Amino acid sequence: MTRHRRLIQQVRTLGRYPSDEEAERVLTAVLAVLGSQLTGDERCELAATLPERARAVFASQIPLPKPVAAPAFVEAVARVLNTSLTAARWDASSVLAALASLGGERLTDRLLARLPRSYALLFGRADLTATAAA
Repeated sequence: MTRHRRLIQQVRTLGRYPSDEEAERVLTAVLAVLGSQLTGDERCELAATLPERARAVFASQIPLPKPVAAPAFVEAVARVLNTSLTAARWDASSVLAALASLGGERLTDRLLARLPRSYALLFGRADLTATAAA
């Protein structure tokens, strides 16, 4: 099984999608939106971990000067997939959790440090920063 197929299978399992085609459609959409959010070393390191087809989608996006907050990210995913915000949140979380698994804990920590704090839940992590500061 190719690396790309394994990633699709992981997204399909996490998102409980009915087919590989649906999982790949969601993966492509989320990677396209994520590609507009990341810059610097983290962008390069994530791209290096992705299978070639996924890397091409991610790397072809021009990054924004500053990443948007998670709700705006989810809205962008909803627009690309032409779906509801609830479905887009599920889709984004399914893909980002798969990417967290693929990239490992260290890269995920670095990605979350680069993105607005509100992304932690989308990556399948609790956002304990506010609790720790209290």
